[in-house]
Amino acid sequence: MENLIPMFQAFLGLGPTVILPVAVFLLGMLFGQTPGRSFRSGLIIGVGFTGVFMVVDLLVSNLAPAAQGMVQRFGIGLNVIDIGWPGAASIAWASPVAALVLPVGLLVNVLLLVTKLTKTMDIDIWNYWHFTFIGAFVYSLSGGSLVQALIAAVIFEIIVLKIADWTAPLLENYFELPGISTPTGSTVSYAPIGIPLVWLIQKIPGIKDLHADPDTIQKRFGIFGEPIFMGLILGCILGALAGYDAGKIVKVGVAMGAVMFLMPRMVKILMEGLIPISESAREFLNKKFGGTDVYIGLDAAVAIGHPSVIATALILVPITIFLAVILPGNKVLPFGDLATIPFVVAFIVGAARGNIVHSVLAGTVVLAMSLYMATDVAVFHTQMAVDAHFKMPEGTNLISSIDQGGNLIHWVIYKLFALFN
Repeated sequence: MENLIPMFQAFLGLGPTVILPVAVFLLGMLFGQTPGRSFRSGLIIGVGFTGVFMVVDLLVSNLAPAAQGMVQRFGIGLNVIDIGWPGAASIAWASPVAALVLPVGLLVNVLLLVTKLTKTMDIDIWNYWHFTFIGAFVYSLSGGSLVQALIAAVIFEIIVLKIADWTAPLLENYFELPGISTPTGSTVSYAPIGIPLVWLIQKIPGIKDLHADPDTIQKRFGIFGEPIFMGLILGCILGALAGYDAGKIVKVGVAMGAVMFLMPRMVKILMEGLIPISESAREFLNKKFGGTDVYIGLDAAVAIGHPSVIATALILVPITIFLAVILPGNKVLPFGDLATIPFVVAFIVGAARGNIVHSVLAGTVVLAMSLYMATDVAVFHTQMAVDAHFKMPEGTNLISSIDQGGNLIHWVIYKLFALFN
């Protein structure tokens, strides 16, 4: 088993731009496609995801320093550092349960598909790290019980798949992604809070009538209301809040405009490769099991390219930092996962039909809750990092993360297992 861990880590270290094309090629062959057609679909998906992650990297590389600048400029002093999802993922893959979660997770997904308990075929193998993280958490909590760790990981996976099924129509109707679901732990976990919050906000007199979405803004302001200009303006505001000089302010603004402009185009390339696989999967499953509809489970990056998602996320960055300061009892300094906010709010924006006002209001509540959950698990999160030999940020004694430490499903499962350990 110990020899399997480096092998899995090496494979997963290739990243989704390699893992997904390989998975899609194998699925295409399984579903009766010719090798050439399967290879083409996999290659296009690899190219599409390469483009998507290039744009995400552009977002992160500009947003993270601006957020850090805001924190330093306003002299915020909180003692738990948000290490972000990369840190949380590295801690997860260093766990002894990592090599087991991947095969067990795949087996569980197949069983649920065959028994029609889910419609999502989760080929986003990279994001199995979310299942691994809760498994690693419970492994440490239970004093090294592999059984409890795997049970926790499977519970997390089942919940994620069911929420992915539930939100798939939202992806089709609002994000125009037919046949796709997003079983990404850092996105679906916020849907059970965020979607009902949007519904509630849209019932409140006065607030329900406040409306701003990209189409409305563009109609009112013409070309200056286009997503590319929205990104420019919001990026410049973030640069100014970070205390940048004029040149760097414009640089951040242009980068955010580029994110708004390029992301939808990258997703279109991705969909070109996905549609043939999705159709083949439906035909295959209908023949084998009769009347079975199936969603192809992908990284939630496919949904964050919508202008309303990016606009909402950019507005929520300074709001999240402000929340961290004013919320009594919060100890988490938002940092690493500020660039993950688009993933947090994707389904909130979809439920609000792109209404940025309602999305920001619901997102504010969700992120406040996330900060409290991340604070609650900080000591244990830090111990896990120490056990995994994770390199702590300089001068830091406690760490956590919004992505997993502040993840609702993770937190509930952790609390449940804590009752028995």
